[in-house]
Amino acid sequence: MDFLNVVMQGKKVGATIRRVEDLSEALLHPNIGAIFLLGGNINILPSVVKKVHADNKVLMVHLDMLEGAGKDKAGIHLLARMGLRGLVTTKPNLVKFAKEEGMVVIQRLFVLDSESVKTGIKMAAAVKPNAVEILPATIPHYVIQEMKDALGIPVLGGGLLRTEEDVRTALAKGIDAVSTSLQHLWDINFDE
Repeated sequence: MDFLNVVMQGKKVGATIRRVEDLSEALLHPNIGAIFLLGGNINILPSVVKKVHADNKVLMVHLDMLEGAGKDKAGIHLLARMGLRGLVTTKPNLVKFAKEEGMVVIQRLFVLDSESVKTGIKMAAAVKPNAVEILPATIPHYVIQEMKDALGIPVLGGGLLRTEEDVRTALAKGIDAVSTSLQHLWDINFDE
């Protein structure tokens, strides 16, 4: 699967939504193809899935932050039955369950030091997500390259991005795309 074209829809920035009330901004934004939902609960999820799919955008729900869905195989099966096609999680066992349901999965990794890089690579290599998202996005180039070399999948970045320069620097270091809740960063024109 060509993750960057299918999920990110060829865009360099994905919209992170912490509150469902902010969904309409991402749906209307022409630069946004992927929407990362970091919050909400199982009761609102069917309407969110329906809205995002109707606008031909891709919804990735951060399972670890979704209320009301079991963080287990049965919970992921329920989400798949609701029409959810993509998950983000820090938990390797949930990556495995979501892949079994045919979902696209991003494993989120927190990069704190050399050991967290090694552990993240080991976890992701074992469960084979479609992409990894590293936090923060401001890490050194050699870490990004080490992950790409070891995993052979796209590396996304999130966290600690405040300016257009921050986004461009992260991309220049090798990150394939970023996710951010800062709406002014959704406006960056990469065609220049």
